[in-house]
Amino acid sequence: MIPCLFVSDLHGSAGRAAALFGAIVGERPRAVFLGGDLLAHGRGGDFLRDVLLPGLARARDAMGTAYPEVFAILGNDDPRAAAEPLMLEGADQGLWQYVHGRRATLGRFTVLGYNCIPPSPFRLKDWERYDVSRFVDPGCLAPDEGLHTGAPEPARTIAQDLARIAGGSDLTHAVCLFHVPPYDTALDRAALDGRSVDHAPLDVHIGSIAVRRFMEVHGPWLGLHGHVHESARLTGSWMDQLGRTVLLGAAHDGPELALLRFDLERPDWATRVLVAASG
Repeated sequence: MIPCLFVSDLHGSAGRAAALFGAIVGERPRAVFLGGDLLAHGRGGDFLRDVLLPGLARARDAMGTAYPEVFAILGNDDPRAAAEPLMLEGADQGLWQYVHGRRATLGRFTVLGYNCIPPSPFRLKDWERYDVSRFVDPGCLAPDEGLHTGAPEPARTIAQDLARIAGGSDLTHAVCLFHVPPYDTALDRAALDGRSVDHAPLDVHIGSIAVRRFMEVHGPWLGLHGHVHESARLTGSWMDQLGRTVLLGAAHDGPELALLRFDLERPDWATRVLVAASG
């Protein structure tokens, strides 16, 4: 067994973080996955510096050699200039592995990380890319038209990024820690019913076509996703499957911490509990 915990979209909540720290120390998982959107909707890095880094450091002090392997990414609400240096600092301290655009190992499994989402209506664009082409959905801003807290990266698509990350490897035992879920699944359903922009109806699925195609082509073992807070409430499911790939979503639109527990050998047996959190 490889017992794991997965959370996402903490959005700067000290209460959710405290619930996570308690679960880590109390349950002693082998691995923990942090699925991005850690900060409070585009704010600075105070939550990482003052809450997440010291909280995990205390957990490591309490657990010693039982401290889990932690894999972390950022999300579209996390400003790069404020968040990424602290993510790298946490990695230097051995508190987590920051896996955006990188690979890591967990036993016989490979962990792939990716922060970015397709074009959205939001102004912060540090972690947005065109999806499979330069098409932008109605009501959304192109990635090169919004705010960048650092130097914008060269225009490229999520599909191109994922092809580079895959690198022609066998991904049948890969864990994809991607902030955005695959398009048209139980994990990417937004509350956009009946809405339109300039008479163009909005798509209620806001996931990535490139991620979906990546899953269908490569058949990774597991996809771990966040981003679309209301999807589980709207679809009634936080789990889905594309071919052989199990998909788990940890985003949640309530005040609680959505805590997913799973054995990496059998992710289809995963469970989800909403843990009360304050703050």
